[in-house]
Amino acid sequence: MSMLDKTSKEFIEVLASKAPVPGGGGAAAMGGAIGMALSNMVGNLTIGKKKYADVEDEVKELVERGNKVIAALEKLVDKDAEVFEPLSRAYGMPKDTPEEKKLKAETLEACGKTACGVPMEIMRQAFEGIKIHRRMGEIGTMIAISDVACGVAFLKAALIAGSLNVIININGIKDQEFNRQAREEMDRLLEEGQKMADETLELVLGKLQK
Repeated sequence: MSMLDKTSKEFIEVLASKAPVPGGGGAAAMGGAIGMALSNMVGNLTIGKKKYADVEDEVKELVERGNKVIAALEKLVDKDAEVFEPLSRAYGMPKDTPEEKKLKAETLEACGKTACGVPMEIMRQAFEGIKIHRRMGEIGTMIAISDVACGVAFLKAALIAGSLNVIININGIKDQEFNRQAREEMDRLLEEGQKMADETLELVLGKLQK
């Protein structure tokens, strides 16, 4: 059963239990999708309003981009659970002989790299979502502008949570070149994404506090 087929209550209950999945990655993807949905809501409330006719085409484009981010993050909720299972099995592999030790180490390395890819993709999608929010905060309808700030806060959290899951996976990977590249991308997304998110929050607060 897909995590997305669960009710919100069921998802939260299994998240709070000792079940191995969902975990931080799945929660980050779900939270990011919710955040992106808030920007799309603002966009859909903007479309069709005479006051915003001059930006309507751009808003439609932002909503379309947002729909892609939502779809990607929804898939990553389940993908995070999928990649954890083989990694969990790999930890239970025997290591009584040199051959078994070698196979276990190779399997753990391969599964760890695959698992690392999911939170990195969560970060990429959260980063894209933050970019969309930044522009929506500039041109979206004032009647729901606070929801842009709410949405970008969710995506900033998803970005940070994704980075934590990248780090914990990197800690189990021995390939130093892989780790270097992963850390470089993670650090860039985290630095630039948080900066944009904070700027968007400040922008919206400035509009609200006039």
